[in-house]
Amino acid sequence: MEQRNFKALVVEKIADTQFQRCIKQRSVSELPPGDVLIRVQYSSLNFKDALSATGNPGVTRNFPHTPGIDAVGVVAHSDSKLWQAGDQVIVTSYDLGMNTDGGLSEYIRVPAQWVVALPSNLTPAQAMSYGTAGLTAALMITALIDNGVQPQDGEILVTGATGGVGSVAVAILATLGYNVCAATGKASQTAYLKQLGATSVIDRNELTENKRPMLKERWAGVVDVVGGETLSCAIKATKYTGTVTCSGMVSDVSFTTSIFPFILRGVKLIGIDSVECKMENRLSAWQQMANQFKPTCLSNLTSEIKLEQAEAQLLAMLDGKSHGRFIVNLQ
Repeated sequence: MEQRNFKALVVEKIADTQFQRCIKQRSVSELPPGDVLIRVQYSSLNFKDALSATGNPGVTRNFPHTPGIDAVGVVAHSDSKLWQAGDQVIVTSYDLGMNTDGGLSEYIRVPAQWVVALPSNLTPAQAMSYGTAGLTAALMITALIDNGVQPQDGEILVTGATGGVGSVAVAILATLGYNVCAATGKASQTAYLKQLGATSVIDRNELTENKRPMLKERWAGVVDVVGGETLSCAIKATKYTGTVTCSGMVSDVSFTTSIFPFILRGVKLIGIDSVECKMENRLSAWQQMANQFKPTCLSNLTSEIKLEQAEAQLLAMLDGKSHGRFIVNLQ
């Protein structure tokens, strides 16, 4: 088994700030240590994968390297009692695809504690239509629900709505009966967002900062992946006792606001992390995605590509020229 060869996307450092990507043959013996060897069926593309593939040191420092923070497949070999050969499993987040060789490969080897069973109501392709983006969106929506935000309370703002997290969030919220306002800088994708279930679509420039400490109440809840001025503006316009969830920093890592929305309106700001979240929360989110959260339009937000097409799509993602979710068929 250790001599088994397979294909993988490999990123190599050729100069201090220069990196190249190519499909290479690798051996299982080259994979990092781990309890579980998985034959990957599908992976997916995320913004973090694009950063890793271009050598961003905040994501990946060790090269050569295979990106891919998501994978679904079948256990080929296990040294752990938790998993057996033939089990269908998912691996997302943790260090996969960052400094541990990731899912843009026909095989991965990971610690047993990173592995989740594929829910019976999800196909492998559907699992990767969600991937880390879907897991993050599900955790954010769960936080809204757990904090009392109900469909009858009013509009839910989703920022960065054409991205991975945003697209899945729009679809899940619409499935649950929420009135979704999708914010985007891509007016050309209005029809796409409405197909996912958005009730309204606004230009992201409408969410620009101003000097007022609070704005007119509009949002019952917020799913934000943008950060910066967008997050600040969203907080200021959130309704009394509303909840704002934040998981990204597409625009900026910092934002400015006053304490007034929090003490005069009781607004809650909740940070969401899907990388190291507790396993009980992870398992719950996957069960929700397989059942009550599962949108009928899941295939509409997903494009399937081959491994050989991954590099071009990752670069397009960095240029802001993609939308929705891309899954990579490795079968």
